[in-house]
Amino acid sequence: MSRLVFVFVLLCAWPAAAQEHQHAAPAPATQEHQHQHGDQAQASLFSGREGSGTSWLPEQSPMYAGHAHAGDWELMWHGNLFLQYINESGAEHHGAHQAGSINWAMGMARRRVGTGRVGVRTMLSLEPWTIHGCGYPDLLATGEFCDGDTIHDRQHPHDLFMELALEYERPLRGSLRWFAYGGPAGEPALGPVAFPHRVSALANPIAPIGHHWLDATHITFGVITTGVRSSRWSGEASVFNGREPDENRTDVDFGALDSYSARVSIALRPSTVLQVSAGRLNDAEQEPGLPTNDVTRVTASASYHRSVSTSTLWASTLAWGMNDEPLYTTHALLVESALSHQNRHVGFMRVEIVGKPAHDLHVHEAGLTDVFTVGKIQLGYTHYLRPSRGLQFGMGGSFSASLVPSALAPRYDGRVAPGMAVFLTVRPAAHQ
Repeated sequence: MSRLVFVFVLLCAWPAAAQEHQHAAPAPATQEHQHQHGDQAQASLFSGREGSGTSWLPEQSPMYAGHAHAGDWELMWHGNLFLQYINESGAEHHGAHQAGSINWAMGMARRRVGTGRVGVRTMLSLEPWTIHGCGYPDLLATGEFCDGDTIHDRQHPHDLFMELALEYERPLRGSLRWFAYGGPAGEPALGPVAFPHRVSALANPIAPIGHHWLDATHITFGVITTGVRSSRWSGEASVFNGREPDENRTDVDFGALDSYSARVSIALRPSTVLQVSAGRLNDAEQEPGLPTNDVTRVTASASYHRSVSTSTLWASTLAWGMNDEPLYTTHALLVESALSHQNRHVGFMRVEIVGKPAHDLHVHEAGLTDVFTVGKIQLGYTHYLRPSRGLQFGMGGSFSASLVPSALAPRYDGRVAPGMAVFLTVRPAAHQ
């Protein structure tokens, strides 16, 4: 635990020198909001609309980030850190408890080049050292490989290198712009905004159990994306390495760029973004003793951010994902919402229904093509202190109920398996 406390203090101290811009309420962010620099006001190169990779959030999104300038470069850093204790109950070999730290930190730098702009992005996590074993307890979560077998009832740690990418954007005509993004680690044009970056999930440390149907490609080792966008829509396509990261979380797992995807995002209004995407992931899923599976993934989602009052924001995500594999086709549905008052009181909820193949849950006595419909409900609350030196510290907790069919009840001590989490957290203060 002393090592976790050291990590917590280290990450909190790092951004303290950044120039701070704060506001008390989640006022809507415009695509090119203004910051005062020197004697002249200039348009910021960062937008509240930007999610993970090249995905979009609604324009009415608060930005929890630090901001500064270094010569011609505009700098932005983001992050989220939890010190958590999780207890997920169930039958033997399924119930588990663990203390650890879920965390990530992201740094971005951009500058204008002619009529366009260029940027550098990096995102890191210390979870290879702060999450023990094959992951933290998360009943019904599945995906990736550890200790010679697939991971189940746990959420795997993030890799040390979550993003190492370059970006470029320039105007074409009117509001139409061409952009390119890519690097040794990044996110292809596939799926909704990844859960660590969604406003509806920022106060919640636990990953969704449908993560590998929706946004698991947010850490991809090798990606190139290009597309065009206006202020209202974006169309993009990617080639990338669709293989899942291995259990060595500190390296970069390069592979052939033999997977591909495309995504269309539409901003219906400043409060609402819709996206549809599809991709073919080559050699994506590992099975012990079997060849890797190819996966065709299709997703659709809606993100809705509404200012209920001048000090209260309601952020919601509705998402559906489908994985088509050689032996079966499975689906996941997620409804996620958070209500934030004065950026200090955040209540959050998540409801999921997912079709899980029997082997994903290690139900080896079932048939190869058997799929079980499972669900999970989570309710929680996070209380943040007033911002200090550009940071907000907080504390919170959540309760969950994992729901399984009668065929799985003996494995989980009944059809409803309860869980709980308590945590301390720190994030950047909001700014516009």
